Amino acid sequence: MTTSVDPSTKSGGPRALHSSALARSRWRTAFLLSPPLLWFLVIYLSSLVLMLITSFWSVNNFTSQITHQLTGSNFAQISAGAYPTIILRTFLLAALVTVTDAVVAFPFAYVMARLAGKRAQRLLLGAVLLPLWASYLAKVYAWISILEKGGALNWTFSKLGLPDPNLGFTNGAMWIAFCYIWLPYMIVPIYGALERIPSSLLDASADLGGSSWSTFRRVLLPLALPGLLAGSIFTFSLTLGDYVTPLLIGGSNSTLIGNAIYENLLNGGNLPLAAALSIVPIVIMVVYLTIAKRLGAFEAL
Repeated sequence: MTTSVDPSTKSGGPRALHSSALARSRWRTAFLLSPPLLWFLVIYLSSLVLMLITSFWSVNNFTSQITHQLTGSNFAQISAGAYPTIILRTFLLAALVTVTDAVVAFPFAYVMARLAGKRAQRLLLGAVLLPLWASYLAKVYAWISILEKGGALNWTFSKLGLPDPNLGFTNGAMWIAFCYIWLPYMIVPIYGALERIPSSLLDASADLGGSSWSTFRRVLLPLALPGLLAGSIFTFSLTLGDYVTPLLIGGSNSTLIGNAIYENLLNGGNLPLAAALSIVPIVIMVVYLTIAKRLGAFEAL
């Protein structure tokens, strides 16, 4: 009895050559990725570990020198006084910016993905991405000139016979500026998620008698949820850690976590307290990312 041998498995066959090329490609990929991964492990992760250790140190009140003894006094300090209010204000502002951007971005992304033609899609996507090329500070100062007293917004209201809104240097001004600056980071993931939804699913919902609202709630929104959550990761985390916009456009009662870290690090000279404050947004984002991952947010990244 004879057995047939697949020619592709012989030395030099097509399958063997393909396997060899694939192995070489994997080794090249591993070689190219090793330096950045090593940099990430050594520099980034070790910095986080050092920051965590530093948060348990303290500053001597008499010498202003750091005492390298582990203590929980910094975390006790940020749980009292004005810090809980600052943390809550930061969290609520980040959540409000995220919800606002989601409400504004979803219909815009829907028009781009489902209604616009190919040419209009490219133009709209370019319009969304174009502000990202502008300087961050230029956009912040532009909103200062719009919202400040005597700015474009107050001038428009006065011409319409309406009372001046006087939004300059308030929490409302921060909310508006953040919503505008981070809006592209919400639109693009939602657009990607909506574009991947097969039209046959929407047609099937309509054929089964589903109304527009029912189709949106039961078909469109669940399938677009990964993109929505992916965009929320950007808007929430970027607002949570920002300190430039509150410093320039916020009022006296607009201090966020980033500003508190900045004050303790540079002006107060209290490095351990600044490190302890830095742990707070990290913990918040770990919890947020865990929930987002369970809901499938990383599928749209």
